[in-house]
Amino acid sequence: MRESVVFSQLSRKFVDENDNVPAGAQQVVYYSLAIGHHLGIIDCLKEVLVCEYQAYEAWIATLEEGSQARRKMDSVPRYGEIVIDQSHVVMLARALDAAKSTQTSEQQGWSQVLLDILQTIQTEPAIYLMVQKRYD
Repeated sequence: MRESVVFSQLSRKFVDENDNVPAGAQQVVYYSLAIGHHLGIIDCLKEVLVCEYQAYEAWIATLEEGSQARRKMDSVPRYGEIVIDQSHVVMLARALDAAKSTQTSEQQGWSQVLLDILQTIQTEPAIYLMVQKRYD
């Protein structure tokens, strides 16, 4: 059995059959999406990055030891999954930028993918990442 870590990005939320929301009501939609699990909204996640488990561990080991970012990413092995949302963007972006000089080219590529996604989350707060340990 192979272990991997999968980053899945929110690609769509189903609110109802009617996608024609007036521009003035957009904030109401964002609020509804934020509390969506209480309203029965379904999240559709799309895989955006997959790392072998040992490679993931080596990658996050490049983050500053004891840092908040390192503890956040270390939670995947400990709990099996984490959520990365807008509240984590700045902290993770700074940590990934700081670690790039110590990373392999493969790790730098993963960091860049994650940085790009973090930028998307910063721009669109309803988007988040689910990071899960998976057994293949």
